[in-house]
Amino acid sequence: MDWLERTAKLLQWTRSGTRAPHKPLLLLYALGRYQEDADGGLRYSAVEHDLQELLTEYGPPNRTTPAYPFHHLVSDGVWEVRTDRGPGSPGSGVRDLRETGATGRLAPDLRAALRREPSLVGRIARLLLDLHFPPSLHAELCEAVGLDLEPSQATALVAARRQRDRRMRELVLTAYEYRCAFCGYDGRIGAVPVGLEAAHVRWWAFDGPDDVDNALCLCSLHHKLFDKGVLGLDDGHRILVSQRFVGHSPAARDHVTALAGRPVTGPQPGARPVAASHRAWHTGQVFHGVPRPAGHR
Repeated sequence: MDWLERTAKLLQWTRSGTRAPHKPLLLLYALGRYQEDADGGLRYSAVEHDLQELLTEYGPPNRTTPAYPFHHLVSDGVWEVRTDRGPGSPGSGVRDLRETGATGRLAPDLRAALRREPSLVGRIARLLLDLHFPPSLHAELCEAVGLDLEPSQATALVAARRQRDRRMRELVLTAYEYRCAFCGYDGRIGAVPVGLEAAHVRWWAFDGPDDVDNALCLCSLHHKLFDKGVLGLDDGHRILVSQRFVGHSPAARDHVTALAGRPVTGPQPGARPVAASHRAWHTGQVFHGVPRPAGHR
């Protein structure tokens, strides 16, 4: 059985690029717990809070419940659920999962494969990360679910998929004249830019192309905040700052909240700005909450 292929084909509700990372997040969490205790089970009532926090932090903006993946991941053959009454999930109802003592863990065949081939944990995890999340979030997601990946696993490419355009970073940085589109940062060491990155607007994992009109040149801080949904773009190419962001220090105010309503810097004449379809995807699938009014620090 090819566990990587099965992982790549998790059944998910999706339409027009809608994010549905519920099952991938649960599976990443289960792999992290497997590393900690290979024979342990995950009682829904005990892990519900952890799973809800993962969905809130790394899922789409809409409110959702971990009960959905806890029940439905069984259909993918990588997960099993038992209750106090015996094998089988009671359904996706939160109350039923809590009251029946529903407990999930990786499917027996998958656990056996992981015991035979310990490196499979890292390869499955890397595949899930590559398929469902941008690279800027991979390390912190592993930390959040307790996954310990070996350095060799962190660079392994484990699935046949689109090849990324290696020229994209240079094309994007050139289009934005080597300045962060949000704050203007343009640091270099000698002639080499440092701390500047090409950020996808529509994530590559969700069919975002390696094109200049799907990218921004951002400093490392604003790239991370853009991918976490703290920052966004409106239809007038002005910066959105989520009301959910809280920061009281002068640095937080100057580098984040003061950006609300500020026009994006660039791209230079002749380069294509971010396309409306990619802005709309980011606003609907990544940006969290309601934007702050312009000028409010």
